[in-house]
Amino acid sequence: MTSVPPTSPAGVQAPPSRKTLRKVAFASFAGTTIEFYDFFIYGTAAALVFPVVFFPALGAAAGTVASFGTFAVAFFARPVGAIIFGHFGDRIGRKKTLITTLLMMGIATVLIGFIPDANTIGVAAPILLVVLRFVQGLAVGGEWAGATLLVAEYAPKGKRGLFGSFPQIGPSVAFALASGTFLITNLTLGDKSEAFISIGWRVPFILSAVLVLVGLWVRLSIEETPVFKNAAKTTETTTKLPVLESIKRQPREILLAGGSLTLLFAFFYMGTAYLTSYATSPTGMQLSRVEVLSTGMVASVFVAAATLASGMLSDRFGRKKVIATSCVLAVPWSLALFPILSAKSVFAFAVGLTVTLVIFAIAYGPAGALLPELFETRYRYTGAGMGYNLAGVVGGGIVPLVAAQLAGTNGAAAVGFLLAGIGVFSVLCTLALPNREKRGLEDGKGQPAARDADGAGVVEPVSAP
Repeated sequence: MTSVPPTSPAGVQAPPSRKTLRKVAFASFAGTTIEFYDFFIYGTAAALVFPVVFFPALGAAAGTVASFGTFAVAFFARPVGAIIFGHFGDRIGRKKTLITTLLMMGIATVLIGFIPDANTIGVAAPILLVVLRFVQGLAVGGEWAGATLLVAEYAPKGKRGLFGSFPQIGPSVAFALASGTFLITNLTLGDKSEAFISIGWRVPFILSAVLVLVGLWVRLSIEETPVFKNAAKTTETTTKLPVLESIKRQPREILLAGGSLTLLFAFFYMGTAYLTSYATSPTGMQLSRVEVLSTGMVASVFVAAATLASGMLSDRFGRKKVIATSCVLAVPWSLALFPILSAKSVFAFAVGLTVTLVIFAIAYGPAGALLPELFETRYRYTGAGMGYNLAGVVGGGIVPLVAAQLAGTNGAAAVGFLLAGIGVFSVLCTLALPNREKRGLEDGKGQPAARDADGAGVVEPVSAP
């Protein structure tokens, strides 16, 4: 059974206990870890084996591009998932919606592990792969906003950045788990063995069923957020079509949030997917899978620490300043990355991967608090999810695909210039975002939102103490 937060004699809900806050923080962390584990093992498999398994007739270079094309499919599904699950998250609650996204992701991931290869069922194999990848994208599109809202709407005053970073740690832990699972499978079956190509890569996908059951148990044990429950009591704080209201009332915030986080997505998926492919490619660094996967596990430790630290720092220095710092650091690093990787050593890859992902983490930690703060409760799930997944389409879907093509025609250095340009774009969008972090997440009685002093978009009314 779940415990209901106590109320005062006046009927006002008391602040959540420390036990409740710990449970919510763990639930958000565990859920994103599991969902992103499912999401990342696809990226690892797309880099290591999918060109051979699903696109053998295309050859190495074209097969890699096609493989990352299927990888990108999920990022175009993510905004759709954000709209669909944002609608239900804003209408029926965060908890129920998050349980649905977890189940969808788990089922799609397990089914990918059972798809026969192209040599067995022909063109049906990549078609099934694309369909299930699209379902993964729908699920993760609805996951992130709900998980961050869960902690942001529970977080104590002045600690929203810290609590918002807990679900953000999930992807780095998921990356370590995905790399570790593939590493163990690879060591057991051999680096280039037929067994790994035909069966071994399927093991991480099928084993995800166990993690999904754990995540389901954790999420069933938590309560709906106090902010949503209070809002649901007042008809003025709900809306029949959250997507239309968020676009009508706060389009600027959606677009600027997407632009601000584009660099974040570009750096993360360049690190976890593209660099994995580049490091193992005969035309790239020519490292073994064991070396690359082991390096990824070590790098994830630094990423988790940087994510937590940046979330805490955002409570002190502000979300925009911390995210802008990440974008600024990204520009010179983008230009230095591929010259460093040209050394073609494990150490060079470790430095390249770790620094790339730490720069990502500096922006990722505060993002868990920044986006929920931008939108009103009645369409917060939808608005935050749309901004986040808009960035995912550009930075996570398009950039790795374009990078693979650029590297093939103009050399790896061209990818560095692409990333540097994205860094400049994202820092400009970040600086243009309104600053809402000092305001509460309650909407009062749902009265029409006011404008910032600088006229920058809609602001939630400050609730009474």
